[in-house]
Amino acid sequence: MDYTKFLDGVVYEPTQNEGHGFDLTVAEVYELTGPGRIDFGGGELDAADIEPHDSQKRNAEDDYEWWHLDAGRYLIEYNESLAADVAVTIQARDELLARGASHPTLQVTELPRVPLSVGGEGIRLKENARVSTLVDVDTV
Repeated sequence: MDYTKFLDGVVYEPTQNEGHGFDLTVAEVYELTGPGRIDFGGGELDAADIEPHDSQKRNAEDDYEWWHLDAGRYLIEYNESLAADVAVTIQARDELLARGASHPTLQVTELPRVPLSVGGEGIRLKENARVSTLVDVDTV
């Protein structure tokens, strides 16, 4: 399937499209800095306060930065966005899971910020790292 017809902001299609599905890349990591609010009727919904997590270059000559994430919860934002009205299923990549981090499998019609859970000793994520895979597309 040509996933690129549904996506904008693709970083490098040949690598992102080499396995089953289409890999999504991280553009930003946010820390939760204040509570959100959810009520029964939806009239008092408030988003949680967030701030971009600091990133840094591993070496001065590097082009891309790394996020050093301790155990905890974060929000990740993708480089990619949906370019059409489609429903997609996204899941965490095996490489992310094998390093002690995860996010929920979601079926969405736009690519939201996704909660990232980091366990153990934390994880290092490089800018544009492939962290999720789009595994299903259904036209709506």
